[in-house]
Amino acid sequence: MTSPHTAIPDSASAAAADPADRLERLAQVLGNHAGGLPVVRYGGHVTEVAATHVLVRGIERKVELGSSVEVEGGGERWLGEVIGIQPDSANIKLFSTSPRLGLGAPVWIRDSLEIKPDVSWLGRVVNALGQPIDDLGPLPNGPVAYAIDHEPIPPMALDRIRKPIITGVKAVDLFTPICAGQRIGIFAGSGVGKSTLVSMLARTTGFNTIVIALVAERGREVREFLDNVVKPHGTRAVTVVASSAEGAMMRKNAAKTAMSVAEYFRDRGDDVLLVIDSITRFAHALREVSLAAGEPPVARGYAPSVFAELPRLLERAGPGRPGSGSITGVFSVLMDGEDTNEPIADTVRGILDGHIVLDRAIADQGRYPAINPLTSISRLANLAWTKEEAELVRRLRTIVARYEETRDLRAVGAYKAEADFELDQAVLLTPVLYRFLTQLPDSPPCTSVFGELAALLSDMRKGPATKEAEGTQVAKRAG
Repeated sequence: MTSPHTAIPDSASAAAADPADRLERLAQVLGNHAGGLPVVRYGGHVTEVAATHVLVRGIERKVELGSSVEVEGGGERWLGEVIGIQPDSANIKLFSTSPRLGLGAPVWIRDSLEIKPDVSWLGRVVNALGQPIDDLGPLPNGPVAYAIDHEPIPPMALDRIRKPIITGVKAVDLFTPICAGQRIGIFAGSGVGKSTLVSMLARTTGFNTIVIALVAERGREVREFLDNVVKPHGTRAVTVVASSAEGAMMRKNAAKTAMSVAEYFRDRGDDVLLVIDSITRFAHALREVSLAAGEPPVARGYAPSVFAELPRLLERAGPGRPGSGSITGVFSVLMDGEDTNEPIADTVRGILDGHIVLDRAIADQGRYPAINPLTSISRLANLAWTKEEAELVRRLRTIVARYEETRDLRAVGAYKAEADFELDQAVLLTPVLYRFLTQLPDSPPCTSVFGELAALLSDMRKGPATKEAEGTQVAKRAG
């Protein structure tokens, strides 16, 4: 059956036409009636359905690891990915958590997953496939397609990191400064303020664009994060969401989709802040997929491919090629059982350019953000500090270390003033420093942490008598 809008050449003109022209016309007619489908489709059928995977026969010679497929069942099409290939079948992991499939369901190979980000995506919320979920209408596609999963830029093609960024968070700018293009991790146990610190860093004004990935976040917290954190920066933020109720493939791809969106804006020349909360839940999704593929667990249930995927994702952040922008990555890491050496935390710490450690003992004291300055480090701090600032921070760390290591001694009353000058300094200055670093999420950002700290120390150095004398002189001049 032909469309009334399709012109069919008569037999005489068709016979006289060149064979190449006839083939071109035939391809045009097929394209008009195929609904965008390819002329040839490869497919197979389902031979086994399990809670973790689906086995398909008939496509094993035509697919590769990571190839995308569509499975028809229950009147719908279910997206899946090839996670294993055997001589007589292919192992498929579906994106949906509750597909309605049966034996013999048809399976079709489809194009690889890719997205086409655009500037109009700013202010929008998308899922792990780049589809809008904010009820604000369809998203226009950009001119360039970005694969969700691809290789990082080669090391020798990367630009150098040079520019420091003021985050407005005092403890970060003082002890672990961040530079444009740096990758830094926030390491914490559950309930210590990890997401709160992430939200404070997202307020940073030193970036053109913000890309946020909420990986396996609780549904309630997703809405709160969007309203409280993202909404004030809506005109320059793109948010990728995969809630904890979604399947492992969606949770895995949420981080990769966010990275691809950040790469698009980086290639436009923007300085991008990429926030992924959290990398640990991304690793949990990788673990679920790898176990479904039949890989053996080697460390706390994690398969070897998990530790290969982490650097492939994290290395995509950082500086771009010379002349382009950069991606400054902030990755939260949930430490299982407060163990700083658990496999994911240990692996990520070795890849990133620094780590901020949140301590539960500090949070219990009511000091937020609960950053431990003694265990946190930025490997690019020297690019942000002057020589004098670096010496000041080194001295502050020494004072804080002295104060903390004598906490039990002072608790039992064994401390005597003026017996140890360095300890006297620590007892005097450390509580003041702790109060200075305390900062609530709704507190105004600090624009010059060293300036404010210098003013505070100068005020302490004057002492009460000097302050009183200065006040008297001011009063006399006023009179």
